[in-house]
Amino acid sequence: MTFSRRRFLQHSAIATTTLVSAPAVFRSGAFGAENPIVVGSLHDQSGPIAASGTPMVYALQLAVDEINAGGGLIGRPLKVIHYDTQSNIQMYSQFAQQLAVKDKVDVVHGGITSASREAVRPTFDRFKVLYFYNVLYEGGVCDRNTFCTGTTPAQTVEKLVPTAMKKAGKKAYIIAADYNYGQITAKWMTKYVKDNGGEVLSTDFFPLDVTNFGPTISKIQAAKPDLILSALVGGNHTAFYRQWTSAGMKGKIPIASTTFGLVNEPTTLDAAESDSILGAYGYFEELTTPASKSFVEKIKKAHSDTPYISELAACTYEGVMLWAAGVRKARSIDRMKVIAALEDSVAFDGPSGKVTLDKATHHTIRNAFLAEVKDRKWSVLESFPDVKPADTASVCDLVKNPNDIKQYIISL
Repeated sequence: MTFSRRRFLQHSAIATTTLVSAPAVFRSGAFGAENPIVVGSLHDQSGPIAASGTPMVYALQLAVDEINAGGGLIGRPLKVIHYDTQSNIQMYSQFAQQLAVKDKVDVVHGGITSASREAVRPTFDRFKVLYFYNVLYEGGVCDRNTFCTGTTPAQTVEKLVPTAMKKAGKKAYIIAADYNYGQITAKWMTKYVKDNGGEVLSTDFFPLDVTNFGPTISKIQAAKPDLILSALVGGNHTAFYRQWTSAGMKGKIPIASTTFGLVNEPTTLDAAESDSILGAYGYFEELTTPASKSFVEKIKKAHSDTPYISELAACTYEGVMLWAAGVRKARSIDRMKVIAALEDSVAFDGPSGKVTLDKATHHTIRNAFLAEVKDRKWSVLESFPDVKPADTASVCDLVKNPNDIKQYIISL
C-alpha cells in the first residue's frame, strides 16, 4: 500500500521536527537529549476533508515549534509522528493502533469527523494513550482519557438557530450528513427550533459521497420552508450550495449552517452562491484581536498554500497548548498525572480568546461567534464570551463517575 507523503519542516532553532505521513525522524539539537516527548497526529491531508485537515496540521506544527523554541516541556523536546489519514476511516483505525503500539506516543491530537473520532477513541482508551479531539462536534462524549476542545451545539447551534429564525421564519428544513455528527446535530437543531416556537418540516440525511442534490432541492421547493438548516460535511456536499443557486433558490430561502466554511466554501464558491449564509463557530479567521491576527500571520507566513483557517485549526493549536500546560503543571508526562493537572481548570489564551478546560466534562469553556458570509468572507456579527458546553455538562460528570466511557445522545 502506498501512502501519500507530505513533508513539513519545523523551523525551530532549537530542534527540528518533521511532519510526514510516515513516522517522523527527530534530530536532537540544543536540548542535548534523545528522549523526546512523542506527539501523535492523525489528520486528513488528502481526500474530501483535506481542506479542513491541512490547516490543522499547520496549527499543530506551529504549536510544537513554539513549545520547542521555548525550551520544550519539562526539559524535553517534542517529536511529532504524523499520519495522513486520507479521509479514510480504515486508515484512522490502522494508524491509531500504530501510534499506540509501535510508535508509543505520549499523546494524540487528531480526528476530524465524529466517525473518525469514534474509530480511534476505543484504541487510545485500550492502550492508555491520552487523546485530544480538537474539533467542533455534536457533543456528548464522556471519557476521562479524552479531551474535546472544539465547540458543542450548546455553544454554537443554540445561538445560530434563533438568530436564523428571527431573520427568516419558524418553519425549518434540515439537511445533514448521514453519520453520527449529522444525525445528532440534526436533533439539536430540532430541539432549538422547537424551543423557539418553530417546527421542522423534514430532515434529510446524505452520505459523504453524495454530490447530486437535485431531488432534495425539489422536495424543499415543495415543502416551502422559511429556513434551511444545514449540517452537510466535506467537499462533496459543497455541491448543494451550487445546485441551490442554479435552481434559482438563492435569496428565496435563507440558509444557516453548522459546517459551512470548514472546507473553505466561501472562497471556493462564487459570492452569489455563498453570500448571506449564517454560521456560528468558536473561531473565525476574520477575528481582529491581536492573538488571532498573529496566529493567522504565522501560519500563512510558514505555509502560503494554507486554506481558510477555521475553528478546527484554532482549536488544534489551543488543544496542543492546553495539553502542554497540563504537562508543565504535572511536571510529568505520566498520563494520569497529566489528566489530573488538566482537570485543575487549566486555561490558555489563544487565537479564539481564553479557553478553559471543564473538569466534569473534559470539554472547554470558550467564546462563540455568530457570522454571515459577505463577499466571500465571514463578517462577525456577534460574540458570546465564556460559553459553557452545557449540552454535555447536563449528563456527563467525570468527577462523580470517572470511569464513564460513552457518548450521551440527545433524545427528543
